[in-house]
Amino acid sequence: MQEKTKEKTIDYVLRSTWMNVTKMYNEEAGKKGSTMATGFALISIDPENGTPSTALGPKMGMEATSLSRTLKAMETKGLIERKPNPEDGRGVLIHLTPFGKEMRSFSKDVVFGFDKAVRENVSEEDLQTFRKVAKTINDLISSKKVYDSV
Repeated sequence: MQEKTKEKTIDYVLRSTWMNVTKMYNEEAGKKGSTMATGFALISIDPENGTPSTALGPKMGMEATSLSRTLKAMETKGLIERKPNPEDGRGVLIHLTPFGKEMRSFSKDVVFGFDKAVRENVSEEDLQTFRKVAKTINDLISSKKVYDSV
């Protein structure tokens, strides 16, 4: 008799899936001596006008200290340069170097390649359901309706 498979919690499915995606992205980025965090930062920076450093953290869902380390590493590798923000004397704009633009293109290809593979293997109806479930989870969390003890 075959043992009945235990149902996994939603948390488990989310974490294990994201860990696999992270591993996949890091393996691809590693082929170019990069990381997933660097790739996401490259994609988040406006390639023409630059992006204020203060806008990157929220855009990427990254804490300030992690972002600072990532930006420092990117600057060291010659992917970005920091320039004063002409509209805000205290602010800094992050601009891509030519090498940064090249690596941004690679990062976008990796993300779009994953997206394409999923779309080729999952029906549009299932993708819409996935998005709806993800939105509901995000709404529950952001509205603090999960652990409300009132």
